Amino acid sequence: MVKQKILLAEPGAIVEIIGRSSRGDREQHVSLSALDGTDFFTEDIFNALANDEADIAVHSLKDMSAPHFFSHDAFAIVDRDDVRDVAVFNPSVIEKIKAGQTIIVGTCSPRREEMAVKFLQRALPQLGTIVIETKPIRGNVEGRLKQLDNSLYDATILATAGLNRLLNGVANPEGGLTISDLLRHKLLMLLPLFECVPAPCQGAIVAEAHPQNAQAVELIKKINNTKLLAEAYAEKQKAFEYGTGCLQKFGVTTIHTKTATHLYAAGEDAAGNSFQHWTNLPELQFNEDEFFSSTDCMKQFFEYEWKNELPSIDQSVVFVANYKSLSQKYVKEILQQKRIWAAGTKTWLELAKLGLWVEGSADALGFESLQHVWQMPLLQMNVSDVCILTHEQAAERWQTNGYQAVSNYVLNPLNDNIIIERIKAAKFIFWSSFSQYEYYGSYAAPDAIHICAGGETATLLQDAGIRPIVFPTIKAFEQWRKSSIRLRSVA
Repeated sequence: MVKQKILLAEPGAIVEIIGRSSRGDREQHVSLSALDGTDFFTEDIFNALANDEADIAVHSLKDMSAPHFFSHDAFAIVDRDDVRDVAVFNPSVIEKIKAGQTIIVGTCSPRREEMAVKFLQRALPQLGTIVIETKPIRGNVEGRLKQLDNSLYDATILATAGLNRLLNGVANPEGGLTISDLLRHKLLMLLPLFECVPAPCQGAIVAEAHPQNAQAVELIKKINNTKLLAEAYAEKQKAFEYGTGCLQKFGVTTIHTKTATHLYAAGEDAAGNSFQHWTNLPELQFNEDEFFSSTDCMKQFFEYEWKNELPSIDQSVVFVANYKSLSQKYVKEILQQKRIWAAGTKTWLELAKLGLWVEGSADALGFESLQHVWQMPLLQMNVSDVCILTHEQAAERWQTNGYQAVSNYVLNPLNDNIIIERIKAAKFIFWSSFSQYEYYGSYAAPDAIHICAGGETATLLQDAGIRPIVFPTIKAFEQWRKSSIRLRSVA
């Protein structure tokens, strides 16, 4: 990848690739957490620059320590793939859950043990008692998948970016099993961004030159993506505030929405304290009696009228837009025959309670945020393969926009007088769904300031002529709200 970019920038260049192993590659019998120091996968390769054995070093930036990344400025970020982790399971995991047998997950990452395993405990199909045990696993992606294929583990957790890049590569030149072969018949779960926060700079490829090699420094500047470099620097900087090394139990990642870019960090810091941190959230000043949030009274907006039967779904994938859809009789039988994706974690966990396997979610960032995700080499799905399951009014909107959508219930407004009066009096109104605004927005004062989460709600409010203040997710809004109230109380 780096060689191709160099040749595009300097067509006459002669580029030779020198393969090098690292300490992290060589000492596979030792858990990463037991190795001394840092930069297990990058130090040996950087030394080749210092010894004039090479002009440019190429690393996975996730493996590079913050002190080294901040030690000079001769770096270029040339590419970044999907940042998520993915859990890969042997199909036998279903029977093991039913039998209450222990599920062995191979990982050497304290972050993945802390976040992913806790999430999987709730997100796997709840078909019996779920017992998960982690055991160390070492080796490259192919090696780990082979260990999984040989049933040494029931699952392993990998970076989605690595799988995508390997699936885009050539077949195994030595023959034998390819990555595609090793993934065949496996069950996948693309882990959610906010419950299983990725490692800082996961998915980013960095090219490095020695600062004194002026020609190499000039060359990597030509292949640098300045936006990606800025994001990587911010992630490393934020991570350095909470702890360093392979023992970290937190993640840091960049979240892009239609309206803004945010840095999100969460997990457990070096002192064992849990934290969540967002950057670039909206700044608002308000008195509590001027504020109305629909999240305070979700059950008072609508009653649900269930249809007698679920319309037929021809697509192979169903995107469940709201967990309310799951209350209808027979919906489980329909979904059991499909690949399932959820709008967010709440819907995912409700699907799991029904004993259904969920492949991933939109992280409450909206259906359209998944379209590039589904097209990844790992998933190879098209939006035409997907049917949205939602309520009748929303299904009609999706159909108008050219998507496949069906409904199994109708929203009927309750016209609760208390809610209506609170909306009338509010100067600031947070809507957690567009349907709330659609039926109750007319009661808002003309100068009311509307607030919402990103995704479809923000888009539809904008289409309705509203210029809302947008938070990345409802959870981000709730976190900001609690912090804001606390700060005003202290003041």
